[in-house]
Amino acid sequence: MFDHVKFGVSDYSASKAFFLRALEPLGVAVVSEGTPAYGVELSPKGKASLCLYQTEEKPAHLHLAFIAENRQQVEAFYRAALEAGGKDNGAPGLRPHYHANYFVGAEKPLNALELGIPICFEVLETAGNRR
Repeated sequence: MFDHVKFGVSDYSASKAFFLRALEPLGVAVVSEGTPAYGVELSPKGKASLCLYQTEEKPAHLHLAFIAENRQQVEAFYRAALEAGGKDNGAPGLRPHYHANYFVGAEKPLNALELGIPICFEVLETAGNRR
C-alpha cells in the first residue's frame, strides 16, 4: 500500500466530492484540508492518503490501486462510484491474467482528471476467504 498519492485536478470541488462518495465504503474521510491550491488529504483512519489540489496543469496518466479487505468492499465502491457520477471501466470481478485471485473493480471518475483514472483493488486474503 502507498503512503500517499497527490495529484492536481481541474475541478477541485467535483473531484473531492467524487472521491469522498466513491471511497466512503472503504472508510475514507477528510484528514486535513487547506485552500484548493493546497488541497485536501483523504484517508481511512490515518492510513495511506489520497491528496487532491486545484491546478490548471493537465496531469499525466495515473493508476491508483487500493487494498480492500474483501470483495464486498470492492463491489460497494463500484456501486458508490457509479452513483457519484463515475464511468464504468469494468465491473468487479476476477482478473486472472494478473494473478489467480486478483479481484478488481475498475472505475473512471467523471471529471476527476482530464483523462480519467483507472482505479483497481487488490483484495486481502483472510482466513477462509480467498481474494
